[in-house]
Amino acid sequence: MMRLVLIYLTVLLLTACGSSESPNDPESELRAWIERGELAAESKDRGALLDMISADYADGRGNDRDEIGNLLRLYFFRQNNIALLTSIDDIQVFGDTAARVDLTVGMAGTQNAGIGLNADAYRFEFELEKADEEWLLIGMRYGALGNSIN
Repeated sequence: MMRLVLIYLTVLLLTACGSSESPNDPESELRAWIERGELAAESKDRGALLDMISADYADGRGNDRDEIGNLLRLYFFRQNNIALLTSIDDIQVFGDTAARVDLTVGMAGTQNAGIGLNADAYRFEFELEKADEEWLLIGMRYGALGNSIN
């Protein structure tokens, strides 16, 4: 469960790369969405992250938006600091209202218990939908770096 929270958190914490495209094109909007998620995760702003997730979110592991919110709550409670290093591998936009973003994310968190440092790297595939002029996460697959994505 903690690993799922860490993974999901990592996905939303993504760092956006620079882009020469106009600010209103879908790829630029998605890069800004990722950057906003990263800042929210590093600030442990659960509400801002939940605002980025569709009420209809569902993934292949049986999680919905509420479950993700609970996982974020637990993860933020246990971590003193969170740092993300994100690389956008691919962005595919379908008809300006649907997209898939592939990311590689390195995550690190410090906590008071045990050694105090957790670090992992994951690959993510986000599925997003643009509703009311805002991109929202509707589904996600992920796996540890070097393993298959589920």
